[in-house]
Amino acid sequence: MGRISDSDRARNEDAIRAAMNRILRGDLPPGGKCDLKTLALESGVTRTGFYPKKNRDGSPRPGPYQHLAEEFERRLATLHKAGSMPDPRAAQVERLRGQVTGLKDRLAECQEQLAECGEFKRRALSRIAAQQLEIQRLREALSAQSNLRALPRTHQAPAPFGT
Repeated sequence: MGRISDSDRARNEDAIRAAMNRILRGDLPPGGKCDLKTLALESGVTRTGFYPKKNRDGSPRPGPYQHLAEEFERRLATLHKAGSMPDPRAAQVERLRGQVTGLKDRLAECQEQLAECGEFKRRALSRIAAQQLEIQRLREALSAQSNLRALPRTHQAPAPFGT
C-alpha cells in the first residue's frame, strides 16, 4: 500500500476528530462501543493507523494517527474520572458490578445469619433433649417404689390477684 498525501491525511484526521467527538458525546453506532475499533469504523480509516509501527531496522515509529488515539484515550479517561460514561453499555456494566458487589455482601450477611440460626437450633434441640431426659428420669423416680409421694392435684380456679 502506498503512502497517503498530506491532504488525505488531513482529511482523515478531520474525520477521526469528528468521529471522536460524536463517540465521546455518546452518539454510538448500533453495536459499537466507545473504543478505537469503533472510532476507526466511524471515521473510515484503518485501525492499524492508531498503533505504533516498526521500521525495517526494527526501531519503533509512531503510527500516522497514534496521536489521535492517545487523545481519544485521554479524553475518555477524563470523562470516566468525571463520572460520565459515553458508552451506555459500559455504564450498565459499572452499575451491574455495583449491584453484584451489594448482592455478594447481602449473601454473606444472610449466610452468617443462617449459620447463627443453625447454631441456635442445635443448642435448642440439645437443651430440649436434655430436658426430655430429665422429665423421663423424674417420672421413673416417681413411679418407682421410694419415699416420694405425689401431691394431689386440685383443679380449682386460681385466687384473684392481690388477695
